[in-house]
Amino acid sequence: MVAVGSAGDALVPAIAARLAKIRVGPASDPDSEMGPLITREHRDRVAGYLSLGELVVDGREDPATDGPGFFLGASLVDNVDTGSPLYTDEIFGPVLSVVRVDTYDEALKLVNDNPYGNGTAIFTRDGGAARRFQYDAVCGMVGVNVPIPVPVAYYSFGGWKASLFGDLHMYGPEGLQFYTRTKVVTSRWPDPSTSEVDLGFPKVR
Repeated sequence: MVAVGSAGDALVPAIAARLAKIRVGPASDPDSEMGPLITREHRDRVAGYLSLGELVVDGREDPATDGPGFFLGASLVDNVDTGSPLYTDEIFGPVLSVVRVDTYDEALKLVNDNPYGNGTAIFTRDGGAARRFQYDAVCGMVGVNVPIPVPVAYYSFGGWKASLFGDLHMYGPEGLQFYTRTKVVTSRWPDPSTSEVDLGFPKVR
């Protein structure tokens, strides 16, 4: 997450308060909001990132970690540097890293300089900033006040830059186009009692 200007000062405590309410547990518990990681090794790998930054919420302290299973609570790390593995690595775990910048242009540069371009989102009450961002962001999927900007099926799902493999986005109509040999059928069903067979070019009556 990139916090612009003073937004992070209010946002980080608000997120920390929300993370404390997330119920971590097995899928068999209907009250669970977040389950375990896939292996012990992966859980330990994700937890290893937490020592690399200014830790606000430590998921290793979640009560679920005391029981069986590879559980790790949601974690929040503030003031992350763009050279840190907390920023450069795709962690695949419940860790939110906060990078702070002074201006919109600095935040946009982080998005556009990144070698990947799968999805990005902006959270704002400023319609002008939202409109500008959707055009400025070099990314395949853009959300405005939407945390995960995955479109519905009749739009392509996929990224730009190093997040795109091949010429087409394979999830959505472009993928259907790639794998499908199209056929067009034009038909006309005239009343045989009033029409005659005409093998010439169709005419508009």
